[in-house]
Amino acid sequence: MEKQEIIDRIKAFMVEDFEVEATAITPDADLKATLDLDSLDYIDLVVVIEQNFGFKVKPEDFQQMHTIQDFYDYVSNRLQAA
Repeated sequence: MEKQEIIDRIKAFMVEDFEVEATAITPDADLKATLDLDSLDYIDLVVVIEQNFGFKVKPEDFQQMHTIQDFYDYVSNRLQAA
């Protein structure tokens, strides 16, 4: 899967499932603040990732993600490793 396709899919589910304005989704935006994530939202995000990209996510993986770009890179790296 190409990097731009990954980004487009992530943006689509952020807008649809987390009701984020598309204009707020920028690479340097804070992931937690942009998605207004609480502990239950992280579970929802894990489910959405697994459904869209077909790999399991460990909750501790989110500790390394601070920006939207970190999230893009994480998904991209996991897909390349599969």
